Amino acid sequence: MHHISTEMKGCIDECLRCYQTCLSTAMGHCLELGGQHTEQKHFTLMMACAEICRTAAHFMLLGSEHHKHVCRECAEICGQCADDCERLGDMQECVEACRRCAESCREMAA
Repeated sequence: MHHISTEMKGCIDECLRCYQTCLSTAMGHCLELGGQHTEQKHFTLMMACAEICRTAAHFMLLGSEHHKHVCRECAEICGQCADDCERLGDMQECVEACRRCAESCREMAA
C-alpha cells in the first residue's frame, strides 16, 4: 500500500465530509424546501460537487498521480457550490464544508 501523508489524509477526510454534506443537504434540505433549492442549475451543482469530492478522495486513496488534476477541479466546483449555497441561504453547513474542501484540495493540487 502506498503511503498517505498527513496532508493527504486530511484532504481525503474533507472531501468525504463534503461529499456527505452536499448529498444529504441536497436530498433532505433542498428537496424539502423546493423552489430555488431544486432549480436545475443549483441542484446539478450540488450533485456535481458531491461526486467530484467522492472522486477526488478515491483518486487520493488509489495513490494515483492524477489526483492533482482531480483535486484542482474539485476545488473549483466546491467554490462554486459554496457560493451558490450561500446565495440561497440557510445552508451554512454545506457552505463551510465546501469551503474547507476547496481549500484543502487547492493545497493538494499545488
